[in-house]
This record gives sequence, structure tokens and C-alpha cells, in this order.
Amino acid sequence: MVLALGRKKQRVLIALSILPNLFLAFLLSSDPLITLSPPHHCRLPGPSPSLEALNASLPWEKGARPGETGSPSQCKQYANGSQSAVVDCESGWDYNVTEGLKNNIVTEWDLVCGQYWLVPVEEVCFILGVLTGCLSLGYTADRLGRSKTLLISLTLSVVFGVLVCVSPYPSIFIVMRFCLAAASAGVYLTLYIARLELCEPSLRLVATMLAGFMTVAGELLLLAVALGCQSWRGLLGAGAAPLTLFLSYGVPGVFPESPRWLLLSERSADMNAFSERRNSNRDLRDDESFTELDSEPAPSSRPHLSFPELFHSKNIWKNICVLGFTSFISHGISHCYSSFRGDVRGTAPSFYWTYLLSVSAGGGAWVLLWATVDRCGRRGILLLFMTTTGLASLILLGLMEYLSETAITVFSVLGLFSSQATASLCILFTAEIMPTVIRGTGVGVVLALGCVGRLSSPIMDLRNHYGYFLHHVIYSSLALLAVLSILLLPESKRKPLPQTLGDGEQYRRPPLGRRRRDNVPLLATPNPET
Repeated sequence: MVLALGRKKQRVLIALSILPNLFLAFLLSSDPLITLSPPHHCRLPGPSPSLEALNASLPWEKGARPGETGSPSQCKQYANGSQSAVVDCESGWDYNVTEGLKNNIVTEWDLVCGQYWLVPVEEVCFILGVLTGCLSLGYTADRLGRSKTLLISLTLSVVFGVLVCVSPYPSIFIVMRFCLAAASAGVYLTLYIARLELCEPSLRLVATMLAGFMTVAGELLLLAVALGCQSWRGLLGAGAAPLTLFLSYGVPGVFPESPRWLLLSERSADMNAFSERRNSNRDLRDDESFTELDSEPAPSSRPHLSFPELFHSKNIWKNICVLGFTSFISHGISHCYSSFRGDVRGTAPSFYWTYLLSVSAGGGAWVLLWATVDRCGRRGILLLFMTTTGLASLILLGLMEYLSETAITVFSVLGLFSSQATASLCILFTAEIMPTVIRGTGVGVVLALGCVGRLSSPIMDLRNHYGYFLHHVIYSSLALLAVLSILLLPESKRKPLPQTLGDGEQYRRPPLGRRRRDNVPLLATPNPET
């Protein structure tokens, strides 16, 4: 029904599905900024004390690693100016903010020392919120439709975005942040599958890449806004407020329902209007946009989701398990590369370097995917990137005592780059091989498993990165196992999107070693009737 409006309208709808990613980045990527813990020390009476006064009032703590000189305590002070007794900070803390926001949740609510555990809890709850949104709203998109689910998710994002900005206590903030993460994940997921269903095979990768670039631009804009406003409330408000403009997508005709979903719904009147519109326009009959829809069943014979049939769809479950496992590894191991230098050498890079490196790696990954995936296929490139991820980990872990600082940085960047490319390609691959009837659920499951992998980052922060080596070894071993499992996947390059569970079952890995045969004989007699 949307494609019957013409190619120009199709391009406009794709652009409308890409634009919200710019502001979703404010809500989904702001955690490192609002939870950054700056250097701090106990607040002393009087004006800003000198360095000598600090050394006389704060006990000295040894370095955590051999060779470190140590520093004044961040959580202790001498009692009553006497160096005979040490007590906890009595009057709060002073913060030396040199990076990020001057006022974030750590500095506003003093989430340091004995209250620092609330920061990893907030990060865990945020990731669990994204996981919940991917599962629940992905299923809702399959049952209620893409357009309705998008409107519901946008409304919830605006409401919870406002509630997060006015949260007076950490407990309320964590709960509202959980709900905001779930709603924002629903917006991202619904736009992703709706955009893919609007594209013909030759346009899928380009549209997905442009959406990825919009997310990267949003992450860069997020840092610029953070440097300008210096307040976590203003930062989250700058992301939630523009989403109110996208509520206009609920106006009839602005962002209509996905035609693929309508083919499987019970709205025969809508589909009849779609057919009449196409047949009445001669210029659209031969449009490439309709080639995938020509072989679909008539509205009177549209299939419905059968849970017993889904339970016995072994090939679909196999594809979900393989791609979900790969997403779990690629999301989880990214944190290992970001913090490897600090874990091994004890000299962590600055926040700006880590943030910009991660964003640049995401942008570079999309460029490489655009250059290779349509030429070499989804499965081959996914196999290449996962292999690179595992090899980078093995080199860092096995040779870290012999590698220079430059070599550690190079292999860490290589691993971060390949893991982000793997994570992005996993989602595209899943959306292309999952049938329309469960596409939202399938993509949601793979994204949710990626969130499970991301949970290792705040858990390691809570343990002060104790056991980082074993943590990295486990992910590296699983990465090599993922390389073998990727060989079981089919290829979706330039293939039509499956509609029903039966279509999804046809997406199988071609047998190894089988030569491609031509079914057309060399001396075929033409049929005059055709």
C-alpha cells in the first residue's frame, strides 16, 4: 500500500524512518556521560584548600598495582585534624571534573565510595530495560503492526523521558531510566524492521547503513551537547524533547503501516485498496519495488502465526540461536577491548579518547560493511569479522607481556572495530532471514541476547575489573566457537524477505561442495504460447 504511492514516496518514508536515530542516540548512548565518576576527595571546611592542606587532612593510599606511587584517599579523612584516627567523609565530597558533564548523577547525588554500587546497578537496569523493550515491543510489532507499535513506543519515550529529567532521587531515576530504555529500544527496533520492509533487496544495505550513520552522528552530537549544557537533565531532555515531533507519524498517511505486515493481517480492505492503487497506475506495475510482492498469497488466503508450527520450525530456531550467540559474543567482548589497556598497564586512556574511538569504530564498521557485504555476501563477511575478533583477542591475551603500547592500541582498535561490525551485521542478517510474521520477535531476541553480553561491562565495573583476564579468555574462546556456528547460516544477499514460517524454513545453508547447476538446457525450444 505504501509502495503503490511511488518510488519518491518510498524514499521519503525511508528518510522518515532514519531521522529519529539522531535523537535516539541521546537516550540509548548517554550512560557513559551521566555515570562518569570524576576524581574526588572529602570536602574540608573553609574555602578551597591548598595541596599541602589536602595532604595533611587526607590519609595516603598505596597504588593498586606494583610501581604506582599512590594518591590521597578519596573516601577517608583524618578525624578532627589529627592523624591518629581515620574516618569516612563527614561533609560530602569535592569533585575535580575535567571530562564529561560537570553535573551528572554521580556528582549530584554523591554516588561514590559507599554509594558507588548504585552506578553499576543503574547501568544494569538500563541494559535490562533495553532487553525488555526488545522482547516485548518486538512481539507487539508482530501482533499489532509496525505503525501502532512505533506510536506507542514514541509516546512512552516522551513520557518517561520527562519523568527521568525530573527524578529527585536515585531510586526513582533508576526505575524511570529502565522504562525509558525499554520504550527507546522499541522505537529503534520498530523503525529498523519497518525501514527494511520498505526496501527492495538492492536498497536494504544502503538504508541500514544510512541509519547507522545517523546514529553515529547522534552520538557525536550527544558529546557536543554535553560539553555545552554540562547538566545530565538538560542532556536527556535534549534527546526526549525532539521525539515529540515524531508523534506526528501517528497522523494517517504520514507513516503508514508496512505493506508486508498488511499482507499477513486480516485487513483485506487495506490490501484491496493497495491492489487497486497499483493496478490503476501503469508506471508502477513494473517497478522493482513490487517484484517481491508479486508472489504473495491473496488477501483471502493470508496465513496466521501458528505456535505449534513455530515450535517445529527447526531451521528458524537454528538461525536465531546462531545469530543470537554471535550477537552475545560481539556485544560482550567490545568492553574487553575498550578497557584492555587500563586493565593490563593500569594507565587507562581519557574518557574522550575512549568515547570517540568507540563512535569512530562504529562509523568505520558501517563503511566497510557497505563496501563488502553486497559483494561478498552476509555470511562470508560475518565469518571474517568474527574471526578477526577472536584473533585480536588471542594476540592480546597471549602476547600482552611482549607487546608495546602502540601494538596493544592497534589490536584493541582492530578488535573493537571488528566486534562492532559483527554486532551490526548480526541485526541486519536476522531481519533479512526472519519471516515477516515473526520478524520483530526474531530481531528482538537477537538484540536481547546482545544486551545479555553487554551486562558483563557494569558487572566488571562493580568488581573493579577483578578477574578481567579470565573474563576476556572466556569471550575469546566463545568467539572461536561462534566462527564455526556461522557456517550453519544461509545467505540472504539479494534474496526476497520471507513472509511466512514456511518461507523462513526454506532459508537453509547450501550443502558444502555442491556445484551450482543450471536448470535451463542449452538447446531449449522456445514456447510460442509464452
